[in-house]
Amino acid sequence: MRNGSRIAVVIPALNEAHSIGHVLDALPRWVDDVVVADNGSTDGTPGISEKHGARVVHAARRGYGSACLAGIDAVANQPPDVVVFLDGDYSDNPEHMDALVGPIVRGDADFVVGSRVLGTREPGALSPQSRWGNALACTLMRLFWRSTFTDLGPFRAIRYDALQRIEMRDPDFGWTVEMQLKALAHGLRCLEVPVDYRRRLVGKSKVSGTIRGVLGAGYKILSQIARQALRDVITRQPIRTRLRVLHFTGHHAPGQR
Repeated sequence: MRNGSRIAVVIPALNEAHSIGHVLDALPRWVDDVVVADNGSTDGTPGISEKHGARVVHAARRGYGSACLAGIDAVANQPPDVVVFLDGDYSDNPEHMDALVGPIVRGDADFVVGSRVLGTREPGALSPQSRWGNALACTLMRLFWRSTFTDLGPFRAIRYDALQRIEMRDPDFGWTVEMQLKALAHGLRCLEVPVDYRRRLVGKSKVSGTIRGVLGAGYKILSQIARQALRDVITRQPIRTRLRVLHFTGHHAPGQR
């Protein structure tokens, strides 16, 4: 518990045996529930995750969003107040989790995205195609919804009741942009905070590291934006955007200023 709030972490993972232990060991001690949503690993990722204290659930359907959905189902057994998502390749910094969770615990936000664009990145941590895709998606969100998101980063936190309300569905590469679009559509109080980003410990990204991943992610992102824009035209309901960018000079535990 943290200030009376229960915090759950969901980590989608596929063949992250070299990194998942580092991720789990770096999680803050105030996290109440840790779920590794395994997406069909063949390198021992599930066993390593359990040795480092995580619960492991299996997502039979291959896909980033599918793994995240399996993790959401798992934490529903004992519903948390806040759910945090981060990747299992140790590119995200678990030490920065307080910057994402703190505003939600204090009641200042419903949804917080960790921006790699605003934070410090190791050279080569974000591929050119990732930077281009993020820039295009965020530009379109700014044009259509006056959003000031700068990134579609995987490191994010959201109130559990808000997560239930937006009804996430995408099983693949469109997961992150779907969450941001639905947060805007539902009028959630959105924040974006800078987070640092590292190069992967080993291997290459399942998305930006392959042609199939790049094309698939690009298609999913653009189709999600097009569908949401069409819904808004049909319903003629303006989207209420409440997004602020917070700059933290330091990282404090949730509930502390």
